[in-house]
Amino acid sequence: MKKYLPYLLAAILTVFGLLTLFLSTSVIFDLFGIRAKEGNYVLFVVWSNFISSILYLFAAYGFFKNKKWTATLLGISTLILIAAFIGLKIHASSGGIYEAKTIGAMIFRISVTLVFTIIAYFTIKKKKL
Repeated sequence: MKKYLPYLLAAILTVFGLLTLFLSTSVIFDLFGIRAKEGNYVLFVVWSNFISSILYLFAAYGFFKNKKWTATLLGISTLILIAAFIGLKIHASSGGIYEAKTIGAMIFRISVTLVFTIIAYFTIKKKKL
């Protein structure tokens, strides 16, 4: 099983990244009427998800190729999402409009990204020089 773990993680992260990429670009560029379905979206949250989706796809490649920078990419994505979440909380507390589901979605996304970061950090072998 350990032999297939990087491939499984890469596959899951690829699907997660592609789904995030599709949804965020659909809102940003108003594709397929998704922007209207999203309601009161917060644009900087959507952009942070878009940036994270690109990082997820590169990190999936890193899992596949067993690259030690994978954890760094996922860590950067986690920090971007945390910053967006803090911004969302400030936006909400100052009376900005948003969808309540966005809070839960951000907590979920941050948690998933953090779990992948930890897995990458502890499973990808560090090469000795």
